[in-house]
Amino acid sequence: VFNLNKKLIENSFKKIIDSLGDIVDLKGVKDTPKRVANAYEELLSGYTANIEEIINNALFDVEYDQIVIVKNIKFYSLCEHHILPFFGKIDIGYLPNSKIIGLSKIPRITQVFSKRLQVQERLTEQIGKAIFENTNALGAGVVINAQHMCNSMRGVNMPSTEMVTSSLFGTFKSDDATRKEFFDLIK
Repeated sequence: VFNLNKKLIENSFKKIIDSLGDIVDLKGVKDTPKRVANAYEELLSGYTANIEEIINNALFDVEYDQIVIVKNIKFYSLCEHHILPFFGKIDIGYLPNSKIIGLSKIPRITQVFSKRLQVQERLTEQIGKAIFENTNALGAGVVINAQHMCNSMRGVNMPSTEMVTSSLFGTFKSDDATRKEFFDLIK
């Protein structure tokens, strides 16, 4: 069970700030450790979220046998390697199997997994698997385009670099025509 120890985070950030010595305007950062702890509580809230509760039975019987696409879902996440942000957009598609999911549920599912310490590859896979399994879809696919601050502002210092990942399930993976249609629709 995830339990964020805000006091520990606050004390740890106070030590980090203290370690910087006199170069920091201490009046300006007096409440920063508390603000950081509160921010992490929000940024990591995906660990306590429950997919079934989010979907909340918003699966509807519909005779529709074509691909459904939800594009340009904006997201922010934290890289698990450096605890720095990565952000971008997510495109999701699924092929219903007699049921469709409420439109707002798809971005909410992305938030569950993006509000965790992540790597983009796992994030892509987790979102796709959740959509595929919870909708009983015939197929599903996810594509994420993201910029990583750990790549942009440190190390290689390449601010315009984007990483693209995809994850395919069911007919999106096994059927060439369905896969092509999905990728054409999200262009």
